[in-house]
Amino acid sequence: MTKKYEFTGETKIVGGVTLKRIRALVAIMVSGVAAGDLGGWIETESNLSQVYGNAWVYGNARVYGDARVYGDARVYGDARVYGNAWVYGDARVYGDARVYGDARVYGNAWVYGNAWVYGDAWVYGNARVSIRIIIGTRSDGYTFLATPAKSGPPVIIAGCRYFTISEARKHWQDTRGGTPLGDESLALVDHLERMAKIQGWIK
Repeated sequence: MTKKYEFTGETKIVGGVTLKRIRALVAIMVSGVAAGDLGGWIETESNLSQVYGNAWVYGNARVYGDARVYGDARVYGDARVYGNAWVYGDARVYGDARVYGDARVYGNAWVYGNAWVYGDAWVYGNARVSIRIIIGTRSDGYTFLATPAKSGPPVIIAGCRYFTISEARKHWQDTRGGTPLGDESLALVDHLERMAKIQGWIK
């Protein structure tokens, strides 16, 4: 198997951990990386899959499959990023978090603790996800997330909107009622509510 990268000899110490910078030895077309481009910073070779830009991957974290970590992103602890997932911008993925499938974590978002972000889910902006979420995706790719609230009923996140379950039903009935996408949306809300009950988020 062709080696994709080499260590440049540059190092930095972060929190007592020595990170080493990598350089691409071959072009990685899907990532827009040319041979000779400087990559990100990793602690050991086992951290690496596609890490470039100013990104850091360290600790027991793993990036593998066709996943990409770039920009100023940080992946550490026991986190896993895999599948076709992307983590970029100033995003942080750490703890026992998992980001996989076609998920995207970017901006200033943090995914940590026992959170799993997967499927077609996007977590971005200043979002903080620290526990597992339930995901449902409509046929047009629009993703619905359900997560427990600190107090009160679970929250459904769809795009940039946050709803309670009853608010979500009313919204899609009012805006898409009687259409195929409206029927799908309401079915997904029903599914998320049932799953939230199974998880114990609804008493």
